[in-house]
Amino acid sequence: MFLVVGLGNPGSRYSGTRHNIGFLAVEFLARGAEWRQKFQGEIAQIELGGQKLTLLKPLTYMNESGQSVGPAAKFFKVEPRDVVVVHDELDLPLGTVRIKQGGGDAGHNGLRSIRAHLGTGDFIRIRLGIGRPPPTFRGEIADYVLQGFPLADQGARDTMAEQAALALELIVERGLSSAMNTVNQRK
Repeated sequence: MFLVVGLGNPGSRYSGTRHNIGFLAVEFLARGAEWRQKFQGEIAQIELGGQKLTLLKPLTYMNESGQSVGPAAKFFKVEPRDVVVVHDELDLPLGTVRIKQGGGDAGHNGLRSIRAHLGTGDFIRIRLGIGRPPPTFRGEIADYVLQGFPLADQGARDTMAEQAALALELIVERGLSSAMNTVNQRK
């Protein structure tokens, strides 16, 4: 069984922001499944490729995502290597989807919190590229990730959510190595 975590912040203020692309991706995966509140988040269960998956949207705010992920993984007896975290990635160009297992948090506070609560960084990441702010951007990185996608980028946002679902399907059906070989070679 996999625990698939989409990272984001709760509430209408954050809906549609770059930081909430993880929420959008798991909502796309859920496609009408019933969400219920548990583990300081919302969970839904789906089947994909003959495997049972639990989807989780932590409602703890991004920086405390581990407070939701840790108890959920423990309850469902999911090892960290079977936790898949879908999140925004500044260091990838807009529209890029990459799969990675393990690694650091690259300054992403949601990943840092999950790492602390799982006791390891050895979980799978589906990284959704939001790109870095343009040189003309006035403000901090936090200001950038908490902004909505401009109209011109909304197609790329929606495509990334769909590609994240396909990446997860590859992980479940073919295994992590095969999924990484397929997804990470796409331009």
